[in-house]
Amino acid sequence: MTLNEKIQSDFKEAFKAKEEMRVSTLRLLLASIKNREVEKRTKLSKTEPIEKLDELSKLNDEEIIGVIFIEVKRRKEAALQFTQGGRAELAKKEDEENRILTAYLPEQMSEDEIRKIVAAVIKETGVSDVKDIGRLMGALMPRVKGKADGGMVNKIVREELEK
Repeated sequence: MTLNEKIQSDFKEAFKAKEEMRVSTLRLLLASIKNREVEKRTKLSKTEPIEKLDELSKLNDEEIIGVIFIEVKRRKEAALQFTQGGRAELAKKEDEENRILTAYLPEQMSEDEIRKIVAAVIKETGVSDVKDIGRLMGALMPRVKGKADGGMVNKIVREELEK
């Protein structure tokens, strides 16, 4: 079962169980996935034959995880804004949506695991200065993509390079 099929199945179950929060959150997620598929289809339409567009424009699990990460980030930012604005009830709603969405993400790496990978990549690339952070991040991100928050990875990389 693909991730998209699982999300659609969970949406149907939540709909039948009348779980309003899950239904609305998963509906928004499915809409975001569909929008990304349309974007992909539009790009592919310039190079691929029309007959293959339906199949080629479907998102794989990795691309769907990317969409979920974007949605989680939006929820975190919105919750922070609501908290700063004194709107605790709306912040709580965003946090609940965030909790629902993170259930579809792969298990996230701990800070220690990220530090070990960062140290290994620093050794491999020979980067020792913050000026070369782009080269280091380029080598590092494929290893942690989908398993670690980019902001946390960036913070750890900067800490390690400043040692």
